Amino acid sequence: MNRINILDDNTSNKIAAGEVVERPFSVVKELIENSIDAQATNITIEIYEGGQQSIKITDDGVGVHPDDIKTAFMPHATSKISSIEDVFTINTMGFRGEALPSIASVSNTTFKSRTTEFEYGKEISILGGNLEYIKDSGCNVGTSISVNNLFFNVPARQKFLKSPQRESAMITDIVTRLALAHNNISFKLFNSDKNLITTYASENMLDTIRSIYDKNTSENVINFEEHSDILSVYGYIGTAELSRGSRNNQSVFVNKRYIKSKLITTAVETAFKSFLMINKFPFFIVFIDIYPEMIDVNVHPTKSEIKFKDERVIFKTVFDAVHKALRDSRINSFKVEEDELISVIEKKAEDEKLLQEKIELLEMPIDLNFKNNAISYKPLQNVDAVFEGLGNEKKLPDLRVIGQFYNTYIIAEAKEELYLIDQHAAHEKILFEKYRDEIKNMQVSSQLLIIPTVMELCHEDFSTYIENKELFKSTGFDIEVFGDETITIREVPIILGKPDMKNLFLDIINNLKHMGTGLTVDVKYHKIATIACKAAVKGNDPLSQIEMVRLINDLSYIEDPFNCPHGRPTIIKMSVTELEKKFKRIQ
Repeated sequence: MNRINILDDNTSNKIAAGEVVERPFSVVKELIENSIDAQATNITIEIYEGGQQSIKITDDGVGVHPDDIKTAFMPHATSKISSIEDVFTINTMGFRGEALPSIASVSNTTFKSRTTEFEYGKEISILGGNLEYIKDSGCNVGTSISVNNLFFNVPARQKFLKSPQRESAMITDIVTRLALAHNNISFKLFNSDKNLITTYASENMLDTIRSIYDKNTSENVINFEEHSDILSVYGYIGTAELSRGSRNNQSVFVNKRYIKSKLITTAVETAFKSFLMINKFPFFIVFIDIYPEMIDVNVHPTKSEIKFKDERVIFKTVFDAVHKALRDSRINSFKVEEDELISVIEKKAEDEKLLQEKIELLEMPIDLNFKNNAISYKPLQNVDAVFEGLGNEKKLPDLRVIGQFYNTYIIAEAKEELYLIDQHAAHEKILFEKYRDEIKNMQVSSQLLIIPTVMELCHEDFSTYIENKELFKSTGFDIEVFGDETITIREVPIILGKPDMKNLFLDIINNLKHMGTGLTVDVKYHKIATIACKAAVKGNDPLSQIEMVRLINDLSYIEDPFNCPHGRPTIIKMSVTELEKKFKRIQ
């Protein structure tokens, strides 16, 4: 029979560390929040090897009284609250009293601090939860804490850490969020002595946005705000230009605390999509200031989740604030000068003329060339050349093209069966298999861009690229590092045609980030090939008879002509019997 034991402090702290200190970025978050609570105006973060080797955070806050240095590392020791009732009126970032003892139990921690009333400070060193020493120390007013060899005594935890680049990227991300929430504080982040982030204390949030992101971002955001008796909602929503294929650039803060909230995210995205129906996620920064008694922050040890007393009020207030700002912005955007309006009308007339010329061109006999992912037109010279297959076994019967419906679906027949082919899905699958096979056989053909694409990446995106640069090289991209976290794209796969290179590259990066580590290169190749197929002909693109015949012919010879890379069907087949049943000709 197992007896009940009381765990010692060292063991219980290690268990608590599993919840509070998930990885290096958790340490950084907890310690920065302590600095914020200490009223710091300057916070410097220095990391090595993604924080696993070393994390050092220095601030100019009020410091810790020398008599409290040892107490600060005791379980549940905190200066933020004194009773459970205080949790419901909490205004500080931290309050649990778990962070410092948890961190010290799984690292070699050195903590120095000094308050204004003393000429010198105190220093304490703790190794794996065991006190090494306490001594007087000369230091500035404020606190400096070094966390070295994180998880040295918990090898199982080390196995779950990602590469130093990815851990560094996560640290950069959390510092970015905290800097956004506290634009009145100057933040500096160094990774292996390289400056990654520098913000300057400012009353203007746009200054911080520009420091963290770039000038283009700060110039493409719309301010919003809404106030009521119990809460205030304010922040910035990005224009369509800032929308991306992931939610990485979305930040939600409640009483300056960075949180994850599906409720608020849905409210913003719903308001955004009511104006702009684009298949991407908007950039936004949302701040909610609310009475502490209206929320519960004591939900999770990491304090990244909270509960609202009335979720409907929160949703409606956020939605209304964003919706009104977008509506007002669109009204203002339509106030164009008379000469600008005339210019728009003239441009429209010119476009219509070009469209008419294109239609006339489509009616000419043509040869079809899918080489560059775009249909190229020239007088037909050799009809037989159009019908060359791709070398594989033919998967579809000989189809006779009847026509095109809705400029989107090709109608064809074979024997006693009717075929409907989704032209976009079909072409997408043809391009996918061609590109996939080129990658597999290391025969990707690339094209030199006339004007190289220069992109300044955030640290997380740059780290993802560095981790996967050989992957990009083997898939036909020629990319060079061009200064600090800036890249130059010189060549791209021919199969891409003329892509929106910046958005395509960011889509690939976002997908690689979400795929995580441990996946095979083949899986990543598959994902890149899938994304690259956006160059396929679209729905609502009119196709000539020759184009439709060639498309079906190419589809017939690929490995799997029945589904697009995303799993949707490319072909729907219906027999004569099924049609006659629809028309009640037979039972």
